[in-house]
Amino acid sequence: MNHNRQSNDGKHDDDSALSDFLASLMDYTPTIPDELVEHYLAKSGFQCPDVRLIRLVAVATQKFVAEVANDALQHCKARQAAVVKDKREKQQKDKRLILTMDDLSKSLLEYGVNVKQQEYFADSPLTGIDPATRDEVRIMLLLC
Repeated sequence: MNHNRQSNDGKHDDDSALSDFLASLMDYTPTIPDELVEHYLAKSGFQCPDVRLIRLVAVATQKFVAEVANDALQHCKARQAAVVKDKREKQQKDKRLILTMDDLSKSLLEYGVNVKQQEYFADSPLTGIDPATRDEVRIMLLLC
């Protein structure tokens, strides 16, 4: 019986902490605007008049984006460190990090988001050519 009382007190503390957290969201201005969150929630079929819930989704989204960006940065650093090791004789003067779509794709894949990079016109001279013709052109380019 004493055990039930302790679990009820623990639940009350959790409810109190949740209420305090939700109340603090009223004073918080998230990076992602409420209107943007409301738009995408409505687009997915969810509507809620409670601003606290909208801001809770905004905070969770902001955390997700920050984690993905940080992971992509780690992939970028690892990739560029590998390039520097391959070219030891050449000193790297420019130490800027260049985040690529591959870095972002690897980071998102860790979170279960599969990004399939589309082929753009400028990516390849074969872009926009039907597959049968593309194979013929590749063969011709290999023979040259």
